[in-house]
Amino acid sequence: MPFARLATATTPTCHLGLGLAAVGRPGYITLGRDRDLPADRSVDALRARTHELLDAAYAQGVRYLDAARSYGRSEEFLADWLAARPEVTDVVVGSKWGYTYTAGWSADAETHEVKDHTLATYERQRAETDALLGDRLDLYQIHSVTPDSPALTDKDLHARLAEAAAEGLTVGFSTSGPAQADAIRAALEVTVDGAPLFRTVQSTYNALETSAGPALAQAHDAGLTVIVKEGMANGRLADPHAPAALREVAEETGLGCDAVALALVLRQPWAGVVLSGAATAAQLTSNLHAAAVDLDEDQLARLATLAEEPPAYWDRRAQLPWH
Repeated sequence: MPFARLATATTPTCHLGLGLAAVGRPGYITLGRDRDLPADRSVDALRARTHELLDAAYAQGVRYLDAARSYGRSEEFLADWLAARPEVTDVVVGSKWGYTYTAGWSADAETHEVKDHTLATYERQRAETDALLGDRLDLYQIHSVTPDSPALTDKDLHARLAEAAAEGLTVGFSTSGPAQADAIRAALEVTVDGAPLFRTVQSTYNALETSAGPALAQAHDAGLTVIVKEGMANGRLADPHAPAALREVAEETGLGCDAVALALVLRQPWAGVVLSGAATAAQLTSNLHAAAVDLDEDQLARLATLAEEPPAYWDRRAQLPWH
């Protein structure tokens, strides 16, 4: 698996990755993004911002880079960056299929993405991803699997994914929604010719949403690499939105709320890679300080009080504005 590269990396930040959801398109649901990005959100402006973040991430030891077909032009921006830096050969590149970007480069679109987990969508988006990333793609994930997703039962799709795996591509899935644990456990049961199909899982886990933890531990024990997304809860755990308990612990550590929030995820024994969704280089550097945070038992107990019931958490997430 490509993630074996991270196992031999020695930089403290090698298990922190960079996700490109917030900078690959002009509209997203992270709080504060209206201040984080320039007024000019042209393709060229966001390409430059993405490349700035990728340069900063790589220089600070980040080795996992995460894109998706629905993240606007994130794959294109990443492909351009890789092509301009042929010396960068030690990164792990992941992307996702299953959502189609429909916003037409507008932050005010009525619909920003459309979900479809059919074989036809996989074939189309795989070709689109291959045209951009080619053999630099290490990991291809089904985007946001839920327990009712046809991707869990479509045998023809499973066969095509198994073919891709046999050709050297790592096949994984991501999850979203209040039933993430059920989706993870269902995906662990998917096999082709008696062998497990999926080798990675990417799920939301943070101080506010911890419900997937036991299932992620189960996935880890089954040999999957666990990637954690939305460790900052779409900005809800960053200043000035962070809850009081998190602000207090951050003050005690002398670091930012973001670093503490991500450190809480990093310390989970099943967490293989934890994503930063930074939109600025300064945010990225602050996020990467998570590798230096050492939380004691009292601090962990206080942070544990922040957990919400999954339906409430996901209802709140669904209400966040695209901006």
